[in-house]
Amino acid sequence: MSQRIKIKALLESTTTDIDVTVKGWVRAFRQNRFIALNDGSTNNNVQIVVDFENTDPALLKRITVGAAVSVFGKLIASQGKGQTVEVIAHTVVILGDSDPEKYPIQPKKHSLEFLRENAHLRFRTSTFGAIFRVRNTLSFAVHQFFQDKGFVYLHTPIITASDAEGAGETFHVTNFDLANTPRTDTGEVDYKQDFFGRATNLTVSGQLEGELGAMALSDIYTFGPTFRAENSNTTRHLAEFWMIEPEMAFADIVDNMDTAEALLKYVIAYALDKNKDDIEFLTQRLLEEEKQKPQNERSEMTLTEKLQFCLGNDFERLTYTEAIEILKESTPNKKKKFQYPVEGWGTDLQSEHERYLVEKHFKKPVILTNYPKEIKSFYMRQNDDGKTVAAMDILFPGIGEIVGGSQREERLDKLETRMDEMGIPKDELWWYLDTRRFGSCPHAGFGLGFERLVLFVTGMGNIRDVIPFPRFPKNAEF
Repeated sequence: MSQRIKIKALLESTTTDIDVTVKGWVRAFRQNRFIALNDGSTNNNVQIVVDFENTDPALLKRITVGAAVSVFGKLIASQGKGQTVEVIAHTVVILGDSDPEKYPIQPKKHSLEFLRENAHLRFRTSTFGAIFRVRNTLSFAVHQFFQDKGFVYLHTPIITASDAEGAGETFHVTNFDLANTPRTDTGEVDYKQDFFGRATNLTVSGQLEGELGAMALSDIYTFGPTFRAENSNTTRHLAEFWMIEPEMAFADIVDNMDTAEALLKYVIAYALDKNKDDIEFLTQRLLEEEKQKPQNERSEMTLTEKLQFCLGNDFERLTYTEAIEILKESTPNKKKKFQYPVEGWGTDLQSEHERYLVEKHFKKPVILTNYPKEIKSFYMRQNDDGKTVAAMDILFPGIGEIVGGSQREERLDKLETRMDEMGIPKDELWWYLDTRRFGSCPHAGFGLGFERLVLFVTGMGNIRDVIPFPRFPKNAEF
């Protein structure tokens, strides 16, 4: 096994006329002679040339699309177009057969819906190979960014008794026999008999626990799965997704914006550098897809240009109040082109409004700050005007909000008053309030939905296509 060389390294090799062993899956087999072999290290296949006249016909019949093979042969400079090297096979060993009558991923164009139904095999396609290599790079880059800045990686709980967002769209965790759930005298579920002795759920955010870590370690970040039981079938929502959530002590809203902008630019630049071939493939894929659309619906920029656009521009920073004025006076609003008309201050911005600001008005990424407190969470720091909170959202082209965060409310009296106003039970969050009782300080943080980041960098249109095994209403396959 140790002798095997990955196809990516093979194709980058400047040395030829050497013996090599390559292993992978057959993408195509032409004229009983040419195998297109891929091992997932790159989207590019290596061509294997088989001496079919001196090869057992029974073996040739087993070289089918999807079969796993091991090839020992000589690496030579290729005479063919589109490849620099190829392998002249000395021996071909079938490691795993693939019945061509039953294997669903044939060398032809498949719809993304079909591939979602075959998510266990879609990794073998060029599109999904590229997506998940980019996802891998982005994941590594996130850790690299925070580690280089001295942040501590904190694992916050997946099972929790709190609902950080207060939205109530949580998945309950229990070991009760659901057909025979213990009840109290009043008929309510008796959670005291449950595994944890209380009602628990899958986490919607690691933020509240992350703040506890920041109050001792200064700068922490979490990067883990989060869950939302929202009955939504849109292209932007999942029931299980990954969140990156830094929390920074001794930081204000400006520090928060600076860190979030720096993170986004760092990971995008990292992917452009490390995944050139994959991003170029995805760029071309998107161009082909856009040819099917009417001219007015096509993107003004290619995928690569969109990524460079985010790197080449300082993000535009403005307040929610300023954004509302721009949107109120915008042509689409006046001509009633928005699905959700912007009538005035207090409107909860929709994706169409966010994208207008980014794509049409400023033509650069946007950071909005100081939202009305009525449309934001209880933990956000209240501004002196009594109307707004020190929130910040980062808006990206084609996607809308990609980051949401705030300076946190560090003043105990203000936080308790706000919790009372919003009906958040203080007794359940006594541990969170303790951080305001003992050595409180200004602090800030944000959440970056990892799949939305991957969606943006790969140019895909549906969030179900950028996570290996998507979880959404009525679907938990694989």
